[in-house]
Amino acid sequence: MKRFISMLLATVMLFGLAACSQPIKMTGVDLVAVPVYPKGIDFEDLDKQRELRENNPVNENTINAVNQFSYNTAAHILKGSSDTNDCYSPLSLYYALALAAAGAEGPTRDELLTLLGVEDVASLSEQCGNLYRLLYTDNKISRLKIANSLWLANKMDEQQNSFKDNYIKNATEHFYTSLFTADFADENSGKAMGRWVSENTNGTFTPEFKTNAEQIMSILNTVYFYDQWIDRFNTKNTKKDTFYLESGQEVVGDFMNMNYGSHGFSRGDGYTRSSLGLKESGSMIFILPDEGVAVADLLSSPQKLKEIFMQGEDKNGKVVWSVPKFKYGSSFDLVDTLKALGVTSAFSLDSADFSGLTDAPAFISGVKQETHISIDENGVEASAFTSIDYAGAAPPEDEAEMILNRPFIYGITASNGALLFVGICMNPAS
Repeated sequence: MKRFISMLLATVMLFGLAACSQPIKMTGVDLVAVPVYPKGIDFEDLDKQRELRENNPVNENTINAVNQFSYNTAAHILKGSSDTNDCYSPLSLYYALALAAAGAEGPTRDELLTLLGVEDVASLSEQCGNLYRLLYTDNKISRLKIANSLWLANKMDEQQNSFKDNYIKNATEHFYTSLFTADFADENSGKAMGRWVSENTNGTFTPEFKTNAEQIMSILNTVYFYDQWIDRFNTKNTKKDTFYLESGQEVVGDFMNMNYGSHGFSRGDGYTRSSLGLKESGSMIFILPDEGVAVADLLSSPQKLKEIFMQGEDKNGKVVWSVPKFKYGSSFDLVDTLKALGVTSAFSLDSADFSGLTDAPAFISGVKQETHISIDENGVEASAFTSIDYAGAAPPEDEAEMILNRPFIYGITASNGALLFVGICMNPAS
């Protein structure tokens, strides 16, 4: 009998507080293990933050690998977004595929590791664990929580010895994975999976999963992100203005406005880039195509995507900001993207090798992702402070206008530079 693994990556970036998670109790589903998540560190506790970095070293190669993975996948996923808003989380896909790679062998493992930019499963697991603990944030200002869960069939053939203990141990220790057993022939299993996603994304998603008796496992991953601007937008300065679509049509929306007398920005071939700081030391990067340059031109290849996020001529000077408020969701079927990027054997029963996970014949039947993003003036109510003063700013040498009144690209980065989200705003009113 063929067996398959399904993967859903339900990711969210929104400004709001996470709901408290309740234990999942349904017939057909049993909770086997729950990870002990890292303790949240206050964003003002610099000693604890320094200790966290020292105890969880993430080498530069890992950050480079995560970001190169981000450029490779985002360029493929977003290149068709010529007229739609899209938001994609490379971090969520990275962790879900890493969890799958940890149970793969042979060509299946090699293809996954090549895409992930890592040489072996041991270093992948260790670095994912360290990166997880560095990224994990839960304090009065900010939240970034990555959640993983494994849903294992509870009626595996006895002679195939169910799932490998080493894999389960690795999944819980390095990937902070909740472990469930489920009767995939029972519709309650699908409901329980949907509830888990909802609880880990503040109720943003209420997905419906259709399971069946041939399924042996589902890997679910969620990313919940919340942060405040270092400098809030004053709501009194939010005004109605016009956004010009690439089709030539116009829509009216609410634009948040702010000026910086001295602020960093970059100019490159066909774009201007600048960022707004977040209180947990991450940032939201905005990339505005030059007049006459289409968004698609800046997403034409991984190399071009890396260029618009990392290169260009750095400058400092007055920056005029006008940012439309927007809120939308996206969904992606990622199998074709992964196949195009060299991961092929994992999707065929004849070639897939997940013998590090189970002795049962298994292959990946689907990889999906859903996202939601929302930005506004404040994020949430201001807490400790609303602005940070920086010393030693370079004298103004130029001026930039980040008037985002036409389609633009954005990204969300963590404090260590890891790219969490990449998106396109083609129409803030839709």
